[in-house]
Amino acid sequence: MAYPKLIENLIEQLSKLPGVGRRSAERMAFWILNHPREEAQELADSILKLKDGLRFCRICNNLSDTEICLVCSDTGRDEATICVVEDPKDVLAIERTGAYKGHYHVLLGAIAPSEGRGPEDLKISQLLQRISTQSIKEVVIATDADSEGEMTALYLTKQLKPTGVKVSRIGLGIPVGSALEYADMSTLSMSLKARREILD
Repeated sequence: MAYPKLIENLIEQLSKLPGVGRRSAERMAFWILNHPREEAQELADSILKLKDGLRFCRICNNLSDTEICLVCSDTGRDEATICVVEDPKDVLAIERTGAYKGHYHVLLGAIAPSEGRGPEDLKISQLLQRISTQSIKEVVIATDADSEGEMTALYLTKQLKPTGVKVSRIGLGIPVGSALEYADMSTLSMSLKARREILD
């Protein structure tokens, strides 16, 4: 038996969300149907407010609901270090570790010739502008470990070296707690290249 068209349409829309299959979308649709209209309205309003109110930070391109994001407005952070990432979600991933206390620069993508995206399509010139006008001592490149991320990291390194700032790349390779025998060749190769000296 088919659902009424209104329910089927909602299920179809919910199924477009990442990680949501048809069964999950059905459960969500019936949850919405079985709750008061006010709750459905709040959900709809939250989605529209998100789409209308969210913007990119004027300084670093992180997502924000104000002109300057929470990280850039935090005066307690290390102003001499910038961590370069591809997407705003990468900022959140690094922040969750609690291991980094500097600022960020979000490129809003990676160099991907196959998709027609070159360096000029990213926020690289804005990064270089920040380095020339701020007292930046180190740039940490934290792009993904895939081919686009590596290509972007290489390009950034070439652009940044003449500025005189220290350029570093996050360590890539074997996850903590995993066995070498189960690691793929590219991960092992990356781990060997990202090795560091053991100091006393």
